[in-house]
Amino acid sequence: MLPAISDIARHVPDAQIDWLVEDAFAQIPAWHPAVNEVIRIAHRRWRRNWWSAEVRRERAALEENLRARNYDIVLDMQALLKTVWFVRMASGTKHGLDWRSAREPLATVFYDVRHRVEFWQPAVTRQRKLAAATFGYTYMGAPDFGLQAFEQEAHILRLHEDPYAVIMPSASRDDKLWPEQDWHAVFDVLAQAGLQLKLLAGNAQELARAEALIATRARAMVLPRMDLTEAARCLAGATLMVGLDSGLTHLSAALGRPTIGIYKASTPVRTPLTGSAFTASLGDRGQSPSRQAVLAAVEQGLG
Repeated sequence: MLPAISDIARHVPDAQIDWLVEDAFAQIPAWHPAVNEVIRIAHRRWRRNWWSAEVRRERAALEENLRARNYDIVLDMQALLKTVWFVRMASGTKHGLDWRSAREPLATVFYDVRHRVEFWQPAVTRQRKLAAATFGYTYMGAPDFGLQAFEQEAHILRLHEDPYAVIMPSASRDDKLWPEQDWHAVFDVLAQAGLQLKLLAGNAQELARAEALIATRARAMVLPRMDLTEAARCLAGATLMVGLDSGLTHLSAALGRPTIGIYKASTPVRTPLTGSAFTASLGDRGQSPSRQAVLAAVEQGLG
């Protein structure tokens, strides 16, 4: 969604943009200089105790907050039944995808204005087209994620730290994992290029897997758990990133770093890596990318 926000800011220069976001990801819209206010929700937590007194109070406060605002446009960029519930709270003309464009078509009946955006195309493109149709402009050029502040910090970081590669070898599902021997082949190439290895891990299981991968390797470390802003700073300073299909791998590409994504349980047709530097989205649902293909992409990214 970040490039769509950049487009809106460019083509509707007086727009005041507020972004409603799940609490766990609230740091992301705050990175974009065109976002006026980040409005947090806690739907994931709320649904566990939906009718508790505390959750009812929080939901009522959110509804009161949204109804008090006088928006010209309320744009649902996800078209999900859970997002429609929040969209209906807000005042303003409600825009979203039409029946044939949405992943959950029933959500579209709650919009005042519906837009046709072809489904099988990259998600970044879909979001940019939806925003352009809503505000009545034609966008041009490569996507701008609005993350230039991280690049400015990273330039200073690279002057004082040894070059490194970031690795994301873990995922929320085992069917996304890539063979250990293939990871070691990638590590060999990166080590020969003089890069330190920094592995990411989000929980105890991922930590154990990452530590086992580098148990016999020098100049390799598993990074401590970081919040999203800390992770973005680390990714922005990397020479290269290689990771499974995950949010952090996509963030690396958005930050303009050479990035190789390994897809096994999802398709890159709709969610390819997108960024200003070299990217390679390898594999597909049920089709693991070969070691040779990943190594070739690593060589190209380093070059």
